[in-house]
Amino acid sequence: MDNQRLILFLALAAVLFLIYESWMQDYGRPGVAPQEVAQGPGQTSPVPAPGPEDVPAVATTPDTVAPGSLMSDAAIPAGASYIRVETDLFKVEISPKGGTISSIWLLDYSVLPERPEDKFRLLKPLPPNMFIAQSGLLGEEASLLPTHEAVFESAQSSYRLGDDEDRLEIELTWRNQAGVEVKKRYTFTRGSYLIETSQLVTNGTEAPLITREYNQLQRTELHDPNEPSFISTFTGGVYYSPEDKYKKVSFGDMSKDKLNRPVTDGWIAMMQHYFMAAWISPRGVQETFYTNVLNDARYIIGKYSPAVSIPPGATQEFQNQLFIGPKLQDTLAKIAPGLDLAVDYGWLTVIAQPIFWVLDQIYALVGNWGWAIIFLTILIKLAFYKLSETSYKSMANMRQLTPRLQALKDRYGDDKQRLNQAMMELYKTEKINPLGGCLPILIQIPVFIALYWVLLESVEMRQAPFMLWLDNLSAPDPYFVLPLIMGVSMYVQQKLNPPPPDPMQAKIMMSLPFVFTVFFAFFPSGLVLYWTVNNLLSIAQQWHITRNIEKAAAKRKR
Repeated sequence: MDNQRLILFLALAAVLFLIYESWMQDYGRPGVAPQEVAQGPGQTSPVPAPGPEDVPAVATTPDTVAPGSLMSDAAIPAGASYIRVETDLFKVEISPKGGTISSIWLLDYSVLPERPEDKFRLLKPLPPNMFIAQSGLLGEEASLLPTHEAVFESAQSSYRLGDDEDRLEIELTWRNQAGVEVKKRYTFTRGSYLIETSQLVTNGTEAPLITREYNQLQRTELHDPNEPSFISTFTGGVYYSPEDKYKKVSFGDMSKDKLNRPVTDGWIAMMQHYFMAAWISPRGVQETFYTNVLNDARYIIGKYSPAVSIPPGATQEFQNQLFIGPKLQDTLAKIAPGLDLAVDYGWLTVIAQPIFWVLDQIYALVGNWGWAIIFLTILIKLAFYKLSETSYKSMANMRQLTPRLQALKDRYGDDKQRLNQAMMELYKTEKINPLGGCLPILIQIPVFIALYWVLLESVEMRQAPFMLWLDNLSAPDPYFVLPLIMGVSMYVQQKLNPPPPDPMQAKIMMSLPFVFTVFFAFFPSGLVLYWTVNNLLSIAQQWHITRNIEKAAAKRKR
């Protein structure tokens, strides 16, 4: 009996420990102060290791370009202004400096559920939370090609996707006196977070022009005052290659070692909880992925193409795709291989993905994520019904032995060896396995942790309302009502179980409902809802089984 209760305690504690370990392993990183220091004149970033041998030496890499200061209104040339774009999903600001996408608001997502008019801003040119998407061209002579420091022109200062339009194209132009012209285009599509990008380079000189394109994402550390302090999720770089699959590159990793990796059919991205921005390489082209850190406060992940020689009078087009938006699994899976892995369920993905699929199917029927969680809990309970039944029968039988176990304890006192022998003989005589109630609990722990990650990582749950005061299932219960109900249900469960003979163990077990109530007060209310419903269903099942066994025992005594 002592072993059973101890294993039960350890099993419950393992839930908390494994979650904490997952946080620290995947998301733990050294903090970096969000200060920004302008780079002085003449300073350049260190040159990385050289690219593949077949890349001409005249083609430089983005790291050799002076990154300049942070994007700001002062960085825009006099008389110029941001180019403003609005579609059904985006509100965008494009800086004429480099044609950089400097700001994006996601019109379907608000900052807080109680203020739906304040749209979520994912990209931002200034700290805190600076996050921009840059692109440019590099060659032997810096004056011949525009980097993200060059100034572009646009025929219009604002664009809007009309109600009868499905596509909106924004074109920016750069020219130099030597005869080189570059047109940078962004094409937005109705209903899509995927932006088609291209750079058309026309060589108007009398000599071949050797160039390569680069695309990069630059950001600072994330400081979100609206994120629950107890919740920690990954913010940093990620890249995908067919060989390495999904690889995280934390800000700490970028500070320690620069990435320099040739990849074909891959993508690079910057992640933050429910949202991401990703540059997706054109199919069949080997590009080089790289990282860099500027002033110990700005982090870059990017890619550059192979060098291309453009004959005089010819035009070369570099095409890419840029995804900026929420991590919607169905959407990401259709865009590029492995992009759906951005919804990171960790080492329990094999369990978490089917759970989310079932949850999503239920939501399609009921139209409410709270009820979807309740019905999912019922389905999970039914799936584990037989295992739970075995566990509860074992506990009920142990409960019948409680008076006899207490008598043995009184008889042998502190003689642990003789007490354990007598208890084992009693279990053998009554054909009871004292560990029979533990295995089902241990088996269900991975399901619980997987569901935790589903509720934490799925943007579909973000600000999802349930009923009454629960208007955001991804945030803790603001009034702590649900954690209290969960604690009470856990206490009732403890009372249905046979008490441990050891008084100290009994005190520890009875303290667990209080400990878990405090702990769950900081968990997403969707997870607390699952645990509470699961407890209530377990109480009903355990009470029914216990009552039947007690009735059967009473009949035998007659």
